Amino acid sequence: MKKIEAIIRSEKLGEIKKALAIAGFIGLTTYEVKGRGRQKGVVLQYRTQEYRVDMLAKTKIELVVDDAGVEKVIKIICESGRTGNIGDGKIFILPIEEIVRVRTGERGKEAI
Repeated sequence: MKKIEAIIRSEKLGEIKKALAIAGFIGLTTYEVKGRGRQKGVVLQYRTQEYRVDMLAKTKIELVVDDAGVEKVIKIICESGRTGNIGDGKIFILPIEEIVRVRTGERGKEAI
């Protein structure tokens, strides 16, 4: 089992969520986050004055999938979240040792 964490453009959340659901990946958690990477922020103008915003609003998606579903989820997030511009995001894959469903006590793959 793997935990997939993806930092994406906030406006792409609906499209990614819909594509994941169609593929059978229903359960996920989202967070509103701020961060910066190679994009290094943006320069905005307000009333003739320029200023730099270097911590941009993004959305973080987390979901846990069976090892067999990892590549499919990565493909879905990349295809649905890509604009082709800098700042499209990153995907991180982490190993999961165990999952326990609180309500039933189920463990492992059944608890996903």
